[in-house]
Amino acid sequence: MPTLTLPPAGLVRPAAPRPGDRVAVIAASGPPNQENLEVGLESLRGLGLKPEVFASARAGGEYLAGDDALRARDLTTALTDPAFTAVFCASGGYGAQRTLELVDWDAVGTPTPRTVIGFSDVTALLEAVAVKLGWTGLFGPMPAIRGFHPGRADFDALAALLTDPASVKELRFPDSRPLVGGSAEGVTLGGTVTLLACSLGTGTSLPARGGIVLLEDVDEETFRLDRFLTQLRRAGYFDGAAGIVCGTFTDCGTRERVEELLHDRLGDLGIPVLAGADIGHGVPQQTFPVGTRARLDADAGVLTFLDPVLA
Repeated sequence: MPTLTLPPAGLVRPAAPRPGDRVAVIAASGPPNQENLEVGLESLRGLGLKPEVFASARAGGEYLAGDDALRARDLTTALTDPAFTAVFCASGGYGAQRTLELVDWDAVGTPTPRTVIGFSDVTALLEAVAVKLGWTGLFGPMPAIRGFHPGRADFDALAALLTDPASVKELRFPDSRPLVGGSAEGVTLGGTVTLLACSLGTGTSLPARGGIVLLEDVDEETFRLDRFLTQLRRAGYFDGAAGIVCGTFTDCGTRERVEELLHDRLGDLGIPVLAGADIGHGVPQQTFPVGTRARLDADAGVLTFLDPVLA
């Protein structure tokens, strides 16, 4: 396992996009639902932003949005063109790993930081941005996912973070439960379990050392989830982690069975472990930053940010 770790002070915080700013909308993974995307674009315009839809976000395909070269080219432009202050991944699915395979990080260089937003398959991209560029990112809802509109809790939470980041000081998880009690401080990391496991051994994998680690997933049978968690353990991914926030595990087995597995695979790490956070698939999720200093109180079900998430 690589020895790379995040600095204790966390990553570079991009400036929050302001009304009138242009923001890129790309597809790094699967083909977005175009009807949902139109609703999402209108929601972004309602925040005063000017979304520019890249070709990858309009591309069709069986399970990939266009070809790998198109997605890598759009991602590179979105990360480097100074016209954009944020990069929204339109949807997840599968394909981010293939996109990253073609990105020339030397050509990307050191552009002005901007916020990258997405979840699920986009976990791989958020890790890559943290490792290669040193930026924070947001594990949160995407424009082509059904329900990306004002009045829905996940959109409203993301909108608050983007428009008034200083007002978002903590995440509260009222339906959570401590699998292992206690509190810890660290840098927020993690994402979707399968993507974390699939990035192991690559140049964009970010180990959990010093981190408050988010774990969530969807559509994995319990034994398969066991397999991925065990792979992360054996690879040393959790070595030195400070705490763990377990989000949703939608269609991964009963709650009781999943929590039994989480306790079995995570409970002996000697760190606080919180289960039942409303982050991930299947719920109006709260947005979880990647790369921000935070304090986890597993007994109270609260994650407090020690720095503003965005500048």
